[in-house]
Amino acid sequence: MKPGSKYKTLVIITGPTAVGKTHTTIEIARQLSTEIISADARQFYKELKIGTATPTITELSRARHHFIGHLSLFDYYNASIFENQALKLIEQLFKDHNYVMVTGGSGLYIDALCNGIDDIPDADHQTRLKVKAIYSSEGLNGLRTHLRKIDPVYYHEVDLANPNRIMRGLEVFYSTGKKFSDLRINQIKERPFRIKKIILNRPRQELFERINFRTNIMVQQGLVEEAISFFRHKNLNALNTVGYKELFAWLENRLDLNTAIEKIKTNTRRYAKRQLTWFKRYDDAQWFEPDDINSILNYIQE
Repeated sequence: MKPGSKYKTLVIITGPTAVGKTHTTIEIARQLSTEIISADARQFYKELKIGTATPTITELSRARHHFIGHLSLFDYYNASIFENQALKLIEQLFKDHNYVMVTGGSGLYIDALCNGIDDIPDADHQTRLKVKAIYSSEGLNGLRTHLRKIDPVYYHEVDLANPNRIMRGLEVFYSTGKKFSDLRINQIKERPFRIKKIILNRPRQELFERINFRTNIMVQQGLVEEAISFFRHKNLNALNTVGYKELFAWLENRLDLNTAIEKIKTNTRRYAKRQLTWFKRYDDAQWFEPDDINSILNYIQE
């Protein structure tokens, strides 16, 4: 990073799903004449357009975006890879910009970028298949049971509703013989730039109404058809997410379609609440409503 980089500022705009991050971030990026890096793990995959609420062509044309649709469903990816790739891109962007925007609701990826992530070895292909087989045959409760036996410390810390996080702990143990909790250093890495964290939020009922409305729009835009087209790949990690899981249950005749759609709304609301719980841990962030553009700009530039 060139001299003076300590005056460069990475602006993180995060918040729960459907709060309005995309619109706000684009408006701020245009005001600051800069570019946007996505930290939304669901939007990395080029095959998924509707269920991941990927920015529209119009939105993408208003500010340059990075890390949207740059992966395939079949690619292996994790927060450590994101950290390394994003830091390299940020260094390049800071050559031409004083500010760089990052937006998304994936707290793990935001934490990796801001604080670093422990250099824990990736599991090989066979180990990942072994852990996926546990999930396929025993479900989420099976994953939890295995993790509780081999790594009770990580079990009591991890989001037990997120199978990907649990599978990561199992993969590490089966490939190294060591507990995930023992391999972590938990040491914050210094970054050669300033970081401003902004969390967007709305009144709870308003947020939930936006979630319900957006789900209805997704269905109108072809979410059901998108899920059908990827049903044969339903065991991929990228598809193990709200919006697809419920429709896969319908395709397996475990739910009727209307119930599946209502479950998408319910599970998305639950996901938003988990996101807010995660973001409340950030003691270095400021909270704003999405439409308060001027106050957000003042905070960034102060």
